[in-house]
Amino acid sequence: MTEIQPVKGTRDFYPEDMTFRRWLYERMREVSEAFGYQEYDGPFLERLELYAAKSGEELVKEQSFVFPDRSGEMIALRPELTPSLARMIAARSKSLLRPIRWWSFGPFWRYERPQRGRTREFFQWNIDLLGVDSPQADAELAAVAAAFFKAVGLGPESIRILVNNRRLADLQLKEIGFQPEQRESVFRLIDRREKMTDQAWQEYAAELGVADSHLDALQRALEDRTAWEKSPELQSFFETADALGVSEYLAYEPTVIRGLDYYTGTVFEARDAAGEFRAILGGGRYDNLVADVGGDPVPGVGFAMGDVVIGLVLQKYGSRPNLRSNPAQVLVPTFDEDTLPQALKLAGDLRRAGLRVEWYPLPVRLSKQLKYADRQGIPLAVILGPDELEQDLVTLKDLRSRSQRTVPRAALVESIRSTLAAEVPSAPLSDPE
Repeated sequence: MTEIQPVKGTRDFYPEDMTFRRWLYERMREVSEAFGYQEYDGPFLERLELYAAKSGEELVKEQSFVFPDRSGEMIALRPELTPSLARMIAARSKSLLRPIRWWSFGPFWRYERPQRGRTREFFQWNIDLLGVDSPQADAELAAVAAAFFKAVGLGPESIRILVNNRRLADLQLKEIGFQPEQRESVFRLIDRREKMTDQAWQEYAAELGVADSHLDALQRALEDRTAWEKSPELQSFFETADALGVSEYLAYEPTVIRGLDYYTGTVFEARDAAGEFRAILGGGRYDNLVADVGGDPVPGVGFAMGDVVIGLVLQKYGSRPNLRSNPAQVLVPTFDEDTLPQALKLAGDLRRAGLRVEWYPLPVRLSKQLKYADRQGIPLAVILGPDELEQDLVTLKDLRSRSQRTVPRAALVESIRSTLAAEVPSAPLSDPE
């Protein structure tokens, strides 16, 4: 029989992969909660019209998984969360206490060509601040991003958060002579500047009908690193970022425009300093989206970060932690068939005391059972053989230091806890005796 392969662009999460995903989630949760954000989530399925309203033609027509349900209504697997967030806020906009600080981590789907750093199914951190229209709110989101990078060991020498403002970009386009109806296509042109060669970018500009004189002026604008000084919003943004202690992570970058149509003000994305990974995270201000899905106007700002690229970045900079996927603190071996009931009872007693305990289910050689624990990274084993049973004792073996001692059964829990809490130098790796 032919082996069935996973769906293209999806991933299998083995225990070690789940351990890393959970570690990422915990860092995101800690940082989000440190700023007072509350966790939420939305449905995995949404009506296509929700995205068709504001997400952009490319996302809806080319990147979304879309299908008709049995009634014929067009449904999409969610490619992003911000439209769902806007819909949820719109449904309760009159009753929700402002400001609204929410965050989420969950699965998303985009029909793209799988490649390094990009899959069709991925997990994403979303964090948003709604009900506040100010550069200070924008800067808080950038500070959240910087706090996360710091928490996972990525300093400003490795990661840069690049910032622009769409209202400033609108002003620049107007000064160049672009017409209002050209705005969206020129924004797409700017968004692709760093992704294309000079020749390919110029050819794309010609396809969009951009005149050579306008293109030359646009190129000069995209090379001007002082233009942010013309924007009161960006001036306040950078002042706030400095007050929040994260300015070392930030820089103005006029080519950052973000591809989604609903952004209205400040936009930003994180890149690694070497330029290998363009968009580790991205987001910005969206002040019209809640009204566009039927609610009262509610300004908002937020960003999203997928789990795939940040995993590669952590690997690149040596910051990806070496995590143990087995959660057990203690292994209870099965010494022999006669002592099996007592081993099971011991495991149960230890769990009731609040310890994480794995029981080895086969009475094979003790050395094999201890070798299993060692390879799983389980630090301790408690051995209950005939001699121990006769004297109401237990042998407590520390597999990290390759040491052991015999303790009274009544003192076992306290002995385990004190041993786990102690700093133990690792012994040379060898098969446990």
